[in-house]
Amino acid sequence: MRVPGPNGYSHAEASTGQERVITGNRQTSWAFADAYVAEDDALRWARDRAGEAGLRPVSPAAGAALRLLAATVDAKAVAEIGTGTGVSGIHLLHGMRPDGVLTTVDPEPEHQQFARQAFRAAGFASNRSRFIPGRALEVLPRLADAGYDLVFCDGDRHEFPDYLAESLRLLRPGGLVVFEGVFAHGRTVDSGPQPAEVVRLRELLRTVRESSGLVPSLLPVGDGLLCAVKR
Repeated sequence: MRVPGPNGYSHAEASTGQERVITGNRQTSWAFADAYVAEDDALRWARDRAGEAGLRPVSPAAGAALRLLAATVDAKAVAEIGTGTGVSGIHLLHGMRPDGVLTTVDPEPEHQQFARQAFRAAGFASNRSRFIPGRALEVLPRLADAGYDLVFCDGDRHEFPDYLAESLRLLRPGGLVVFEGVFAHGRTVDSGPQPAEVVRLRELLRTVRESSGLVPSLLPVGDGLLCAVKR
């Protein structure tokens, strides 16, 4: 027997309709957030190069959030794990102080060459960035303790928990660590069996949330930004 809801629909039909409205509104809101901060020619060029290389750069909304976060901590020194073709780097540089330096690490030097071009096209002097080719877990131990205001992690998601440990060493008190892609396209909250990458993301989320030395927040932009301030 179908039990009518408040508008003559069954409760199941009403619930389904409500879900459609919520989903539609959410998708519209995400699209609006992506379009809210306009990206310039340099960013569009970097996005095109990323697509050609089979890379997935941060979304425009996630990039805008990175820009905001860098400005919020008045960042002079930022470390980036995963240069890609420079999309996230441009956003970070826009948010940093005019004399700030972005240190960016990537195992693919050819990707970093695209990023160099993109940074120049965006108007940033060459001394505003330092490119280090190599695997993050081999490069990060060589960077200075407490020498950074923000660490952005967008590398190998299997290594995210290890990046956290290195990031906390690199950050000054009050500094900010940010991880991109922690939603894993919805798989992080999916109850079914998941690959090792998602298991590691869940481990990272638990560690950050339960740490007494961090003030965390999970931002629903792009594929999820996990942010935490080091006390």
